[in-house]
Amino acid sequence: QVQLVESGGGRVQAGGSLRLSCAASGSPFTIMAWYRQTPGKQREFVARITGDGITTYADSVKDRFTISRDNAKNTVSLQMNSVKPEDTAVYYCNAYAVLWRREYWGQGTQVTVSS
Repeated sequence: QVQLVESGGGRVQAGGSLRLSCAASGSPFTIMAWYRQTPGKQREFVARITGDGITTYADSVKDRFTISRDNAKNTVSLQMNSVKPEDTAVYYCNAYAVLWRREYWGQGTQVTVSS
């Protein structure tokens, strides 16, 4: 059974830093990613990383956020620096499970940035 469990969310002041982590289990994973969602809006892409370490970022977070992964531990992290109030959202971990040939989502973790 595939599980994605996020941790590290919370409240931070604008300009500060926060690190999110996601522990994945139940399969090897290829692409791992972070998305975020605010009330009334569609879930939006934040960052992704391939198994080879190739990264892609949304323009809104480029140069502020860094995605990384530990393939041995099946974890993916999102280092969030210079956060802004508009980064406030529920952040979701996403990963493509090789064994099941489909993507899975975590339950989400709330990030709140106060001005």
